[in-house]
Amino acid sequence: MADAIGDTALNLPSHDPYRRVTDILQRLSPGRMRIAFLLGAGCPLSIRENGAPLIPDIAGLTHLVKASLLSSEKTEAVATGLWERVKGRNIQAPTIEDLLSHARTLLSLCGESGIDGFSKAQLKAFDEGACSTVRSAVSKPLPSEGTPYHTLASWIQSIYREHPVEIFTTNYDELMEQALESRSVPYFDGFVGSASAFLDLDSMMEDDLPARWARLWKMHGSINWWLTNTDQVRRSRDKIDGEQLLIYPSHLKYDQSRQMPYLAMLDRLRVFLRAHQSVVVTCGYSFVDEHINAYLAQGLAGNSNASCLALIYGDLASVPDAVKLARRHANLTVMAADGAVIGTVDRPWCSDQKDNNPAYEIAVTRDALPGRSVAPDEQCKWLLGDFAAFGALLASQLSNRDGEPGPLQ
Repeated sequence: MADAIGDTALNLPSHDPYRRVTDILQRLSPGRMRIAFLLGAGCPLSIRENGAPLIPDIAGLTHLVKASLLSSEKTEAVATGLWERVKGRNIQAPTIEDLLSHARTLLSLCGESGIDGFSKAQLKAFDEGACSTVRSAVSKPLPSEGTPYHTLASWIQSIYREHPVEIFTTNYDELMEQALESRSVPYFDGFVGSASAFLDLDSMMEDDLPARWARLWKMHGSINWWLTNTDQVRRSRDKIDGEQLLIYPSHLKYDQSRQMPYLAMLDRLRVFLRAHQSVVVTCGYSFVDEHINAYLAQGLAGNSNASCLALIYGDLASVPDAVKLARRHANLTVMAADGAVIGTVDRPWCSDQKDNNPAYEIAVTRDALPGRSVAPDEQCKWLLGDFAAFGALLASQLSNRDGEPGPLQ
């Protein structure tokens, strides 16, 4: 009976997920609007090999790093000590990013005699060992075809825009680069050169790239960024002895040479959000990074023509920071499995089912999502927080790009 009556007849407050699908397709259609994608750690999880993610999530990376460091006599003591110290700060399940942040804070304060029972050599060994393990874990080749990364690259190549598409990512891997190159999409990532590319801040500040180019901003560094002995930042797949891998900007008390690439990439987000008619679509990003959240909040507050559409994999309860921001900023829309925050209003999805648009079945379901959502079976559930589903939506737009999205339903 409830299905037959529907939410409208029952006068239950809810959001319409089908309206959101049409809105996304309209925003992504060819035109003047500036488009950016913010890809988080959840995106590589959509690619699986033998049932396992191609690249582990942060919990998986933490497990690998901990096992590696505890198995080495050189790092066992410092790894154990740092884990206990971080847990003592009421962080019950420390991640590798928590540990790197704490180790680097101590290292920045450390004298030659050490600090808090750790020597300078121990802290450096922990940092280098952790980064080496992470690099090994995420240095994976992208499957040759059929991934959402390939679809996004094809979309960038095929959908005409007046401005370059910008891709922001917190991931250290090279999956997006591989996808862009597989589709012959030219892109600029802040570095210039070939064998040992160098960071060019002046070129990053320019906005005169051809529209067919993409911009790729890796806000947490990359497995091919290196800090040289002369405090220069270079990009190369080859390591030179004495250089340090630049991944994860754990805090802003780093020396200037280490701050430079991270802050420059973050600043590109600020610049993008200042532009007229700009929209950032996030996928796989759980809003746990305070620095990125602050830049998003400032940009959205300062430009009413800017907007952010956050596609969340799980329920709203899994992203409390995103919900908090969306309740304050009407131009941040958070769409999760069980509901959404739209125009600062937090509501579940409706239960009415629509099938008049082929894209709807890609984005919305009333089937149960065990392990992902606690929403009741009869309620609509949002699927686009899965990068694979979002890629399928982009693919559907490519296959129907001769037609325009229909009016809002």
